[in-house]
Amino acid sequence: MKEYVVPTPKRRRGRPPAGESNTRERILYAAIDEFGEAGYDGATMRAIAARADVDAALVHHYFGTKADLFGEAVGAPMRPDVALPEILAGPQSEVGERIIRYLLESWDKPEVQRRGVALMRTALGNRLTTPLLAGFLSREVIGRVSGTLDSDDAQLRASLVASQIAGLIVARYVIKLPALSHASIDELVERVAPTVQRYLHG
Repeated sequence: MKEYVVPTPKRRRGRPPAGESNTRERILYAAIDEFGEAGYDGATMRAIAARADVDAALVHHYFGTKADLFGEAVGAPMRPDVALPEILAGPQSEVGERIIRYLLESWDKPEVQRRGVALMRTALGNRLTTPLLAGFLSREVIGRVSGTLDSDDAQLRASLVASQIAGLIVARYVIKLPALSHASIDELVERVAPTVQRYLHG
């Protein structure tokens, strides 16, 4: 399996030589530079294409959306923004359970956990990567969740869900509190999901 290194969004020295075979790599380097300088919201696919000296259509061809490209640039081990439509589409009364079960089942996979912990340790407290991840989560995750809520405080509710998820990830997988590390997925879903459900629809 390919070994992934979580990159820190900063300017790299030089650029891969021109050529069709490394166009994808040039775009990725350009994206890391652009995200690092402009932030997630400020970076555009057109600006990234200009940095890589390619047509903007090629950026979409190789990476799809800006969220897809960002995931590649930071070495994201999972894509909650991709899973959210299905998670949010089911019965409203079970959304909290589906969110927590998806999170735990994903992070319990060794490769996701290894890369995810590396990304969390790189991002937390880093003046470049912390705002980048915050921008991505705000736009692609919290924004999508809040868009499904019919309440005046939808953004706050979605942000509380994000805080619950972040705390659970850090406690179980990064600092590995013993009781949380040894608890089963079913037990944690049973205990945590009602809190998430209350944040959303309580």
